[in-house]
Amino acid sequence: MALPDDFDLDQFLQRVLAEDLGTGGDVTSKATIAEDARFTAEMNARQAMVVAGIEIAGAFFKALDANVQLEALANDGDRVEHGAALIRLSGSARAMLTAERSALNTLQHLSGIATLTRQYVDAIAGTGAVLLDTRKTLPGLRVLEKFAVRMGGAQNHRMRLDDGVLIKDNHVAVCGDVAEAVRRAKAANTGLQVQVEVDRIDQIEPALQAGADRLLLDNMDPAMLREAVKLVAGRVPLEASGGVTLESIRFLAETGVNYISLGRITQSAPAVDIGLDYSLD
Repeated sequence: MALPDDFDLDQFLQRVLAEDLGTGGDVTSKATIAEDARFTAEMNARQAMVVAGIEIAGAFFKALDANVQLEALANDGDRVEHGAALIRLSGSARAMLTAERSALNTLQHLSGIATLTRQYVDAIAGTGAVLLDTRKTLPGLRVLEKFAVRMGGAQNHRMRLDDGVLIKDNHVAVCGDVAEAVRRAKAANTGLQVQVEVDRIDQIEPALQAGADRLLLDNMDPAMLREAVKLVAGRVPLEASGGVTLESIRFLAETGVNYISLGRITQSAPAVDIGLDYSLD
């Protein structure tokens, strides 16, 4: 799958490689590996996973060796089993060793997000509910992490603060109540839908009467969610959020909400295990 339109691959490569190389470059490889030495390498999955970041991983090697021969053996979004080959490489040994950590870090992190996301997506399959991410991402990596979420089968919520109106509890506290917060947001005429967070059933009708286009049902248990679904009766989409786990998400999805969002898939996803195995040409 293509990388996001708003992602600058060249800039990312330069930034990450500069972080790793410093001013002196890979002094260990320069000291121990002959300049003309060549390696053949294969990047392998050491666990079952969903792949995300294949093109980016390969680009690190190309950035340091323009003549590297690279064959992608998996695509972003693919489910692969333990032992699956992901990328096959042949080229400068020094360049491969220098690019290795940046390539692996990126692929392991993004595939970890895609893998965890797919577990949650699978857990609610057949319910009609859609999994969403949040803005709980590592600073500077949001575009990539949300890309990985899509590779795992979920959808993106807001990318930034300027592409959606989402009234949270602190906005409500400053405005005085839910209805007033929604009225102010609607009066601002942003051209965007107004979503408002509610954590009590008695906030729902005032929010709807004030013109809310969507409700975020925060930290409600399944019984409360079913009550909210019944009260709203399809007038606006409903999103459940707060404290969602793999054990609880299906119970939440079966209440009839349209969406479930959680920060865990980006904020707490463990990196998957991927290795790069070398042999001399």
